[in-house]
Amino acid sequence: MAITLSTGARNAACDAITALVDVSGPGTIEIKTAASTVAGTSEAATLTFPATAFGAAVTGVCTAGTIVDDTSAAGGTAGFYTVFDGLGAAVWQGTVTATSGGGDLELSSVVIGATDTVTISSFTITVPAA
Repeated sequence: MAITLSTGARNAACDAITALVDVSGPGTIEIKTAASTVAGTSEAATLTFPATAFGAAVTGVCTAGTIVDDTSAAGGTAGFYTVFDGLGAAVWQGTVTATSGGGDLELSSVVIGATDTVTISSFTITVPAA
């Protein structure tokens, strides 16, 4: 039998996870090169969350507040991202693809030029029911 979480449990889990991003100041989302966390990856862009990174969960989904653009990206081909707290500790990571590519984070293009401005217009995390 599979475990199924109630909406209250999903909301509590999502709120607890996203609260970690606010530890010791605004967290960041670092977009990295390569398709995984293998050695040799580098930062393509780093964006900053607002002081309270995410709103309260609704049906297991937390939505980020307005994320501050990186107006001078390092550049590279994005493959994954890591969300960090204000101390620089990793909270979670996911894949990056172009729009409609099915990644956890979808950008208009995975090719980021040096000094480009990188914007994330919306960002959510979901705790599923099962």
